[in-house]
Amino acid sequence: MSLTTFLILQFTVLIYSLSSVFSKYASREAFLSFRYILFIGLIVFCLGIYAILWQQILKKVKLTAAFANKGITIIWNILLGYLIFAEKVSIKNIIGAMVVLAGIVVVTIGGERNE
Repeated sequence: MSLTTFLILQFTVLIYSLSSVFSKYASREAFLSFRYILFIGLIVFCLGIYAILWQQILKKVKLTAAFANKGITIIWNILLGYLIFAEKVSIKNIIGAMVVLAGIVVVTIGGERNE
C-alpha cells in the first residue's frame, strides 16, 4: 500500500470517526431542535463522504487490509474524545488501542507478503 493510499485511508476513517463526535453532540440537544437536526445532518454528511471515499479505497486496497485499518477508528475516537470532550484516557484504553494497532500491522504486513 502506498503512502498516499494509506493517508487517504486514514483520512477516510477519521471522517467516519467524526460522525461519532456529531452523534454525541446531537445526544445533548433537545429532540428535533435546530441544533439536533444540524448535528444529525452533519452525521449523514460525514457518512456520505465516508461511503464515497471507502469505495475508492476498496479499488486500491485489499479488502482484508482495508477492514483491518478500519479498526483505527477506536484510536481516533479515543483521541477525539480526549481533545473535544476532555474524556479521560485510561491505561486500559491505551493498552486496547495498542492491541488494535498491533493487529492492524499484522494483518496489513501479512497481506503484503502474500501478494
